[in-house]
Amino acid sequence: MILSINPSIKAFAVLVPGVLLGLTYDVFTPLLYFIFILAVTFTMTDIPILRWMKFFTPFLILALSFAWMTVLYANQTFSNGEVVFTLWNLEITTGSIQTGISLALRSLCFGALSLMFILTTDSTKLMLSFMQQCKLPPKITYGILAGYRFLPVFRHELEVLRQAHRIRGVSRARGIKGRVNQFRRYAIPLLANGIRKAERVSVAMESKGFTGDTDRTHYHKMTVGKRDWLFLGMMIGFLIAVFALSYYLGYLRIFGRKF
Repeated sequence: MILSINPSIKAFAVLVPGVLLGLTYDVFTPLLYFIFILAVTFTMTDIPILRWMKFFTPFLILALSFAWMTVLYANQTFSNGEVVFTLWNLEITTGSIQTGISLALRSLCFGALSLMFILTTDSTKLMLSFMQQCKLPPKITYGILAGYRFLPVFRHELEVLRQAHRIRGVSRARGIKGRVNQFRRYAIPLLANGIRKAERVSVAMESKGFTGDTDRTHYHKMTVGKRDWLFLGMMIGFLIAVFALSYYLGYLRIFGRKF
């Protein structure tokens, strides 16, 4: 179902909860919403669990790092409460632990929302939706799309350069100076090829009548239907319900202040 959602609506459905979750500093609110994100991801998409875990692992490591540093170096606003233990002359309090866990859970929510958006969104449809629904100028959207399409080409050209250097007896550089010289050997040909390709694309677009005018027709028409609004309402509505439940149970904390 999420695959068919309009990309612009999907972007708002991910961005708004991400911003609102950034205001919370309790454990209950991001934990409950993280469980909801996982339920939506694995019930409304066809993303394999192993593939999702492969992409999610870096977010998990980053979240644990954030939590550890926050626990150690929380400021006075968030380090209230009883001292649990002392580490390296640093007093670890219940408030700093709660803030660290909250930050980790918020980071996991951001990662899960990002993966849900990235793994279910086509780049071409995303740019077309930004152009048609968000009224983004065609020069910007087509420029971003063209640059995105060049990435696999640059990867192939870099591999060709490496093989050409290896055939000619140029070994892999060692040390900082060698790495800098190696970067120059790769960067200059890639930059020259990129400039030539960009010029060819520009000439081709102008020859086909592309002027960047916003008043233009589209072969692929992106529309917004009831399903899109229902998805947006579900993502934001559940977060509001979580805020309300957290407030009712006395867990809600915004910027360190308990409500």
